[in-house]
Amino acid sequence: MSDYSNVPDDFDPMQVDSCSLERLSGALPTRATTDSVVLADHTTFHIGGSARRLVRARTPDEVVDAVREADAAGEPLLVLSGGSNVLIADRGFDGTVVLVDTHGVDADVSACGGAFVRIQAGEIWDDVVAYTIEQEWAGIEALSGIPGLVGAAPIQNIGAYGQDVSQTIARVRTWDRQAGEFRTFVADKCGFGYRDSLFKRSRVAGQATGRYVVLEVWFHLGLASRSEPVRYGQLAAALGVEIGDRAPTARVREAVLALRASKGMVVDPADHDTWSAGSFFMNPILEPEAAVQLPADAPRFLQPDGRVKSSAAWLIDHAGFVKGFPSQGPARLSSKHVLALTNHDGARAADIAELARTVRAGVAERFGVWLEPEPVLVGLEI
Repeated sequence: MSDYSNVPDDFDPMQVDSCSLERLSGALPTRATTDSVVLADHTTFHIGGSARRLVRARTPDEVVDAVREADAAGEPLLVLSGGSNVLIADRGFDGTVVLVDTHGVDADVSACGGAFVRIQAGEIWDDVVAYTIEQEWAGIEALSGIPGLVGAAPIQNIGAYGQDVSQTIARVRTWDRQAGEFRTFVADKCGFGYRDSLFKRSRVAGQATGRYVVLEVWFHLGLASRSEPVRYGQLAAALGVEIGDRAPTARVREAVLALRASKGMVVDPADHDTWSAGSFFMNPILEPEAAVQLPADAPRFLQPDGRVKSSAAWLIDHAGFVKGFPSQGPARLSSKHVLALTNHDGARAADIAELARTVRAGVAERFGVWLEPEPVLVGLEI
């Protein structure tokens, strides 16, 4: 891995001599937690059996200590960062589960350099977005309402409505399980792609958690009360602006939350349409010769490398899997959006997996496209 540069932990991204610097430090409000070993209590699917051992880590050192202890003992390891992008088997996890519960936000802010914001991995992502808008920092406002914690953001390169975190991440500090050392990656060494990153690809054989455990993330945000240019048509329409225009960041947040809620993508414990992992399948990126085989009205978005992205939701819907499919049973497609597989009524992981297999096979039969699941599957295959 020598081709990935290692940044010193005392690296200071603010190298501006001619501009005054303000330093902010604090933590966002914490929320009620549980130390239940039943993993269903820690996931947005509300699914998953028990962990053999569960550790709540409240500092980066506690995270590293728990990971090192499990690795030294040769135990299976699962690091949970909010539980919003994972489906865990009904039999549970026969190993150590580490709940990341670290908190802290520090920022170096200057008029000529913007805001360099360091955030601990255990902060709730949507609370961070709300905080940046309050501070009049722009760049992640369209990522409002995405569940989970900050530590998961670079792993999945979370994105929505024309933004993704790779556009604003400055660096990521990790624990390298293989080398047994801290390692910091600047943005261009993170290997970001569509819902992908070096961290996601760095698998550990037989393990649910990869080589790099994210400890903190630095973001570089603009100083503005107006958003970055709006890039997504549906969001632009909701705001009443043109593509490329800017809008107040608070208005963008309100519009995004409303759009996500209309699709069942804002977590609500009382609404089983949100008992899911959000979008279960990623939008497929196809070679040109495969894309031309799709129906003429199928969505197509040309990618920089010449491949073509299509819409998983369109493919699912046009393969005959409508909202609420199959209309009965514990696992169903959301009644608001076909991309979400939901725990409608006491579903087991096996029920969700079976529904995913049915949808995936149906799309493949109809269009010749194999959809890839977005959530981490622990003890399951589809």
